[in-house]
Amino acid sequence: MRNHQYHADLLITDGRVHTPSGKQEMDIACKNGQIVAIGSLKNSWSADDVIQASGLDVLPGVMDTQVHFREPRLIHKETIEAGTRGAVLGGITSVFEMPNTHPLTVSETDLQQKLDIAKRTAWCDHAFYIGGSNINANQLANLETLPGCSGIKVFMGSSFGDLLVDDETILKHILSTGNRRVAIHAEDEARLRSRKHLVESSQQVKDHPIWRDVESALIATKRVVTLAQQYNRELHVLHISTAEEIAFLAQYKSHVSVEVTPQHLTLMAPDCYDTMGTLAQMNPPIREQRHQQALWEAINNGIVDVIGSDHAPHTLDEKAQPYPNSPSGMTGVQTLLPIMLDHVHKQRLSIERLIDLTSSGPVRLFNIRNKGRIAVGYDADFSIVDFKAKRTIRNEWIASVSGWTPYDGREVTGWPIHTIVRGNIKVRDEALSSFIANAQAIQFSL
Repeated sequence: MRNHQYHADLLITDGRVHTPSGKQEMDIACKNGQIVAIGSLKNSWSADDVIQASGLDVLPGVMDTQVHFREPRLIHKETIEAGTRGAVLGGITSVFEMPNTHPLTVSETDLQQKLDIAKRTAWCDHAFYIGGSNINANQLANLETLPGCSGIKVFMGSSFGDLLVDDETILKHILSTGNRRVAIHAEDEARLRSRKHLVESSQQVKDHPIWRDVESALIATKRVVTLAQQYNRELHVLHISTAEEIAFLAQYKSHVSVEVTPQHLTLMAPDCYDTMGTLAQMNPPIREQRHQQALWEAINNGIVDVIGSDHAPHTLDEKAQPYPNSPSGMTGVQTLLPIMLDHVHKQRLSIERLIDLTSSGPVRLFNIRNKGRIAVGYDADFSIVDFKAKRTIRNEWIASVSGWTPYDGREVTGWPIHTIVRGNIKVRDEALSSFIANAQAIQFSL
């Protein structure tokens, strides 16, 4: 009988652990939600619970820094509970949620309402963006510092009501107020409006990237980057989809970070519209091969900083409306890691690069406290995966209220097996654990 010197809440044994020093087979001891020891621990540590991770890879907890969970009012599409349940089933341990909900997230009260819902129902750690708008521009410097706020999000196009910021005076006011990195949806609203007649006459979803063309994205991206330089403000430009934007943004990496989605890296026009119809419809659009190739080059030469899913569910009934009345958006939080692991398997990027894009990259950009690496003193967040596991993604697996995925029927190699959030096992052997309301708001260094 072993005489264990130390006791942990959770011991993860024999996994290939990806630490800042590299990959090594070792054990991890977790207590009170944090990593307290790494190394060869089995002879000296006992634990309340043990995960035997032999043959598996233990990654720092994967973060998805762009999701739309639709609460409070659009719960026929998604909820914070279902969205975060899908997150942990897909190996995600933390999420940033977006403000274009009903009501819009534009005040401290709106933020607190979401935090209260998440405290009761979320499966993983979370933070919420506040929308930058004309109605709250004077309060943004204070709002961005609130606990649980991941920052300010600005929609230059493709939004509604007070969240649409297509007026340069308002945009300047937002960028000149506050200090944190501002997240941007960059499509030029005026150009989108002037070109909408193209699809209203054709009513063909394959024309989605013709309506929302390269110029509509590039004009907005150039405009906001130029303004940010003027006000010395750091930007995070979301879901970049064009080769032209990548070439432009490569010149401004000192103060502009870049997000790409798995769907822009995986799906391709025109094929996706032929096979999936409006299920492939999102903003900015899935585009042709040359754009996808440029995104992959930007992944591997370091221009891209993070991968975000832009999980934006609508029901199948809503997506079945005739284009262009069909809404844009698709599920993605649950499939981000399986899809990207499959790309690792196909040698499109290394596992080290994937960790940088989904763990250390978000921490670096947003100053997240105590997450993003496997090291003593950090939160015990782990995405434990099997690089060799072959699975077929199915709609039936998707936890989202909307119940579908653009990857239905896709075979992938690489799969999340266990998901652990601050030492709490949320998914063990691909199955959900019993729900306990112990997820927390992410903390930031401001």
